[in-house]
Amino acid sequence: MLFNSHAFLFGFLPVVLLAYFAAARRGREYGNMVLALASLFFYAWWDTRYLPLLLASIAGNYACSLQIRAAQGVARKRWLVAALAGNLALLAWYKYAGFFAASVAQATGWNVPVLHIVLPIGISFFTFTQIAFLVDTARGHVSESRFLHYLLFVTYFPHLIAGPVLHHGDMMPQFADEKNRWPRAENFAVGATIFFIGLGKKVLIADNLAPYANVLFAGPQDVSLLVAWGGVLAYAFQLYFDFSGYSDMAIGLSRLFGVQLPLNFASPYKATSIMEFWRRWHMTLSRFLRDYLYIPLGGNRRGPARRSANLMATMLLGGLWHGAGWNFVIWGGLHGLYLVIGQAWRGVAQRMGWHGGRAGALAGWALTFSAVCVAWVFFRAPDLQTALAILSGMLGGHGVQLPATLGAHFGGLKAALDTIGIGWYQGGTARFIETWAWVVAAGAIAFTMPNTQQIMHRFAPALDAFDATADRPRLAMRLAWQPARRHAMLVGALAVLGVLSLNRPTDFLYFQF
Repeated sequence: MLFNSHAFLFGFLPVVLLAYFAAARRGREYGNMVLALASLFFYAWWDTRYLPLLLASIAGNYACSLQIRAAQGVARKRWLVAALAGNLALLAWYKYAGFFAASVAQATGWNVPVLHIVLPIGISFFTFTQIAFLVDTARGHVSESRFLHYLLFVTYFPHLIAGPVLHHGDMMPQFADEKNRWPRAENFAVGATIFFIGLGKKVLIADNLAPYANVLFAGPQDVSLLVAWGGVLAYAFQLYFDFSGYSDMAIGLSRLFGVQLPLNFASPYKATSIMEFWRRWHMTLSRFLRDYLYIPLGGNRRGPARRSANLMATMLLGGLWHGAGWNFVIWGGLHGLYLVIGQAWRGVAQRMGWHGGRAGALAGWALTFSAVCVAWVFFRAPDLQTALAILSGMLGGHGVQLPATLGAHFGGLKAALDTIGIGWYQGGTARFIETWAWVVAAGAIAFTMPNTQQIMHRFAPALDAFDATADRPRLAMRLAWQPARRHAMLVGALAVLGVLSLNRPTDFLYFQF
């Protein structure tokens, strides 16, 4: 079931809200039971065949967590290793078996049968969530382990199929909070506002950018520089507004029930270094990879060489987590390389006493954003050949060309452009103009506007609220939301526009991961 569908907005959500608060009046656990059952129904709506898999995963991991908690010393470690192996084996079968079989067949020429395995939606997210729970249980960090709360923690429908990746320490105490038994006007006002901001990002911006990205990745042969960059930037902003829109919608939905989710985005395209980008993009996954992979590998505790190796390993596995394919491995490897270079440059700059100033920050932002866009090509392209063709165009391998119809309006400027080697092609004028118009509009919002957290900062919109006014204090303060008529009208208009656009519901890009 999609958040941006009539069935969800006008059927599932109002029914669950009414049932939840009616049940919670009798007791907190009754409300939790309703939420858990509703979450299972939400998951089964996609495909009932995979509901038993989800329930078996939850039951098995919960049983293992009890064994880990009861065991001591080596026995505890053995239970943890066995539980982790089970989770990874499940993930490997559904997500990577087909990829490895195809790779082996291609490398050896063996006649390996093709595996047609349907990837259960959300398996990466609910598997990672439970792995973190098991590791923290072994470390002695789990203080509350009621099965109903664990079931709800894993299946909670606002986050179930595309995150944010939750931490039990943040969520399970909230499921036990008696304050959430009653509907509160502030929660509904704040939650609905965040939700409709997210819906607007998805249906009004991301979905309108999609066609301009799709046409490039469907046929990138001999594409010229501006056309290539236009399509890649369209995808970069489509992914940003799609995924951050989904995260906003998840945070807003959860707030209706009085439960706060963690932030997942903090204007990542404003980052001035690749390290800062990863602190702002898909924040919950970045923290998971840091806490449960990078740090256990040794982090930066054993010198620069080991740190670089750990960064590369973490990002390669992070890339493979996103999808079973060599393009995702290359995407992860590129980001690992970016991080290694970024850390090395930071060390050199510190030794030189160079702080950069505004010019340095601007150069850092341009370099970071360009590098991220180059990596997105591998992330989005269906195969390596397509990615290399687009990169060739982005580097000017097929020259710089503009639509001939557009050139006819340039007057004397056209002759000047001819002298510097600008070429002209027939057809595609409307698409060229629309692509760059959408890219410029989306870029202006992403680069200059406060994000949802900053707009809602007066009302603690998420668990890990930060200093929302630090980036751009004046604009963030001017646009800060408050329960007033003017803001209600703006959000109402946004909601109407969003709902009117539901006649073309589209999947969220991160559902496939």
